[in-house]
Amino acid sequence: MDALIRTEKLAKIYTNEDISTVALEHITFSIQEGEFVAIVGPSGSGKSTLMQILGCLDRPTGGKYFFEGKEINNYTDDEFAQIRNEKIGFVFQAFNLLPRLTVLENVALPLMYKGVAPKERIKTAKEMIDLVGLSDRTDYQTSRLSGGQKQRVAIARALVNNPKIIFADEPTGNLDSKSGGVVLGFLQELNDRGHTIVIVTHESYVAEASGRIVHIIDGKIDKDEKVIHRRVVAQEGFRK
Repeated sequence: MDALIRTEKLAKIYTNEDISTVALEHITFSIQEGEFVAIVGPSGSGKSTLMQILGCLDRPTGGKYFFEGKEINNYTDDEFAQIRNEKIGFVFQAFNLLPRLTVLENVALPLMYKGVAPKERIKTAKEMIDLVGLSDRTDYQTSRLSGGQKQRVAIARALVNNPKIIFADEPTGNLDSKSGGVVLGFLQELNDRGHTIVIVTHESYVAEASGRIVHIIDGKIDKDEKVIHRRVVAQEGFRK
């Protein structure tokens, strides 16, 4: 069975005038469907660059990238956008919500871009909002929410297209420890339900909640290890 994601000697080099900076070098690994993988490393290690390439937000300058068994290096921008819209969900540290839109409007936005009919996208968005325990905030503008609530809205938005994989880039970085624990608990629960999760973090307690930790140092994989005793994060509000 093909891995959901597979890379072969993936590389990324940034060139500014005559200066070249190696961000990633010889990254070879795979992610199976249903895994919860944490990519960790110090600032500047290349972990966010790797996530951007895996999430089809950027392109490598070398090596090969396979998604669902297909090499996609030479895909057009439109084909990359189609993968992002249909196969990938994103959760970012800064939430990336539109503050003047309601929770419902923010969560439904990907479905609107996909061309889903209004009645169906509202129904699906409400189901995702209920899933993360925010039904009582459906009509609130997101500017009125706490940081933890905003990140839960971002998770609902990431789920609304039923993606193959969810990428979370420092999702607890702007949150206090309690709110961060709630968000991390949601991600664990999603993984328990079969969703593939890839989380980029520099926090050890976040990485220990995953099932596998990939350590990136100076643009290379330093260590790739299974988590033997996963740290289970208690959280409230997730709808059964």
